[in-house]
Amino acid sequence: MLAPLDRKLLRDLGRMKGQMVAVSLVMACGLTMMIMTRSLILTLEGTRDAYYQTNRMADVFGSLKRAPMAMADRIAQLPGVAAVEPRVVVEVTLDLPWLTEPATGHIVSLPEDRPQILNQLFLRKGRMPRLDERREVVVGEAFALANKLELGDTVAAIINGRRDSLVITGIGLSPEFVFEARAGETLPDNKRFGVIWMNYRAVAVAYNMDGGFNDVCVDLAPGANAEEVIEQMDLLLENYGAFGAFTRKDQPSARRLDDELSVLRALSVVYPIVFLSVAAFMVNAVLARLIRLQREQIAQLKALGYSSWQVGVHYLKFALVIVCLGTVLGGVAGKYLGTGLVNMFTQFFKFPTLEFQFDYSALGLALVVSAVSATVGVYGVVKQAVSLPPAEAMRPEPPADFKPSLLERMGLTKGMSPGFRMALRNIERKPFQSIFTMAGLALATGLMVLPGAMGNSIDYLLTFQWNLAQRQDVVVFLTEPAGGSGFHDLTHLPGVQHAEPVRSVQARLRYGHRYRRMAVTGLPRDADLNRLLNEKGDPMTMPEDGVIMSKMLGEILGVEVGDEVQLNVLEGQRPTRSVVVRGLLTDYSGVAAYMDLEALRRLMREGDTVNGAYLKVDQTRWEDFMKEVKETPRVSIVLVKREQLAAFRETIGQTIGILRSLYFTLAIIVAFGVVYNSARIALSERSRELATLRVVGFTQREVGSVLLGELSILVLASLPFGLLFGRGLAIFIMSSFSTESVRMPLAVSPSTYSIAVIVVLTASALSFWVVSRMLRKLDMVGVLKARD
Repeated sequence: MLAPLDRKLLRDLGRMKGQMVAVSLVMACGLTMMIMTRSLILTLEGTRDAYYQTNRMADVFGSLKRAPMAMADRIAQLPGVAAVEPRVVVEVTLDLPWLTEPATGHIVSLPEDRPQILNQLFLRKGRMPRLDERREVVVGEAFALANKLELGDTVAAIINGRRDSLVITGIGLSPEFVFEARAGETLPDNKRFGVIWMNYRAVAVAYNMDGGFNDVCVDLAPGANAEEVIEQMDLLLENYGAFGAFTRKDQPSARRLDDELSVLRALSVVYPIVFLSVAAFMVNAVLARLIRLQREQIAQLKALGYSSWQVGVHYLKFALVIVCLGTVLGGVAGKYLGTGLVNMFTQFFKFPTLEFQFDYSALGLALVVSAVSATVGVYGVVKQAVSLPPAEAMRPEPPADFKPSLLERMGLTKGMSPGFRMALRNIERKPFQSIFTMAGLALATGLMVLPGAMGNSIDYLLTFQWNLAQRQDVVVFLTEPAGGSGFHDLTHLPGVQHAEPVRSVQARLRYGHRYRRMAVTGLPRDADLNRLLNEKGDPMTMPEDGVIMSKMLGEILGVEVGDEVQLNVLEGQRPTRSVVVRGLLTDYSGVAAYMDLEALRRLMREGDTVNGAYLKVDQTRWEDFMKEVKETPRVSIVLVKREQLAAFRETIGQTIGILRSLYFTLAIIVAFGVVYNSARIALSERSRELATLRVVGFTQREVGSVLLGELSILVLASLPFGLLFGRGLAIFIMSSFSTESVRMPLAVSPSTYSIAVIVVLTASALSFWVVSRMLRKLDMVGVLKARD
């Protein structure tokens, strides 16, 4: 049987159901984001860890020119090493008839004398290649799906200058290629890049690697020090052209997945804080209004023997009902949206299974966090109800001081209607309530800015990266560095109008205790196809000496312009030199370091060596150009700019579009909820005053102008602060999206601000319309009977 106070609670909730739903929806929006993102984190982390463990993802990776198999045995004897997997890894050109441009195949050898130890294949369908079959292969699932390849199909590959047909016997996945993309690329292009596994002898013989390896994976013993193992590995393999070993966290696929998880962690905190702050404002306003209206009831409850504690808990239960309702709605919506969004991640990350896992601990955390925020929001008004003496509460509130407002005393309201002046006076006599209302409206406005800012940022990124910085049509890389003749051959491909040479070397950049293993690229000083730009989009001049690096790389290494970094080249004669950081460039994908082409060649003590070129191609001869490239054995990788742009739109662009739609929907809910709640509170608080005005002769329209004029002033006054807050929120969210793999610039167009203002004003107009209809139901008879 319900206690009397609980029955009163239910009756009050029934009368306030519109406001309760509005506040609960706002709270549910924040909890939805919290529960959804934490569940997605649990899903990705749990799936990744299980996949890595089951299929034995390696702890350390290393590549080199060539070493005899005996060196793998020596690596296995190093302290801390539990298992070693030597293999041959090469890049080959694939000729797919349905593609104009050549595709790239990343071939990884399979051991023939034993099963795989590390990075074990998960066969989705088919079987492994037979030991006596040179042409049988397993292809990555992403590549197979993108090109509609099935078991038994053949793929033409140029293997060390020889054209061969590879027969697909299996389609599989590997923990090493959860994110399947070319080395250095931050976006997948599954149609033009695929991983291929084939027997060791088939690939080793073709590349004169029989009895040797050029790539190695290592599993560490429990408690082993990875840095010590890497140092010893590098010493062992230094004479075999080692490029430097690295741990799993620096492995491209694993790093890309870690970057995605870091974005989700940021979103799981930022958005709930904003939404719950808005909800706390709204709960405070609702309960403060209720307590003011129930002064006499509080006095009667205390007179009947209810303690201050019982009265305080009674009013606190209003907030707890909102919390429970918001948590339930947030949990249901979070699970629904998370189940849908988890499919979005399958565009990027390939697991044997990726099933949404609901984080029930997040539901409990959401309940606690929302309860805390609501309790903080209502603490002041509940304390006011508890401390109200019965004798004082039995008397009506002292009449309000309706003295002229500040603007009236300054003579700035001449010619304005009585209703407008009343609105100004009411705002001034309740400054804190007005400030809280404006704060809620500003937060709602700010939330509307973010979705538009995300779209603006994508548009700016596309213009900056693919129009201003990258002005080439295609980038061609060779299988091995070549002299001047190699660049000459590239410039004489059909349709080439302009060409700029590229020479890149694997190196380790070190500053203090921080270092990064990466490619250092040499460009001509007058490069025009791949330009280095500052944050304003202006070209940077390549210095005669020193290095220009990505701003993100500068942050990773902790360097500024003018600092000296140690450059340790990991190929050729492996020179080491201190170079000065001459500039930090702005880019939005990966990290890079550039040197003057001639300075890099001098460092390497070589002539006119190149390993690729940026090319501008006559589009009328595009097919002739691609046909020739496919038939050129020394060409290893071909990157077509328009295809990279298309891949970006299909992956990052589509993902951001989904998030924009989600955020926009949540922002609309908040905007309407805040304005509607403010209007209902104002109507409840001033119903007696407004009804009195109707009794003394004010028309329905004049009475409405008093109430809605006050709210209109607060809405308009909050808009500038809301737009400013929205920009700050966009800065924070864009920085959360910015990782080493992909970064988002900040760009907010005037149209974004305009849309935010229009949506808030539309939500206000709709709320005003609803409240205006309620004005017709004012109890004027009750006003005439009221004692004051």
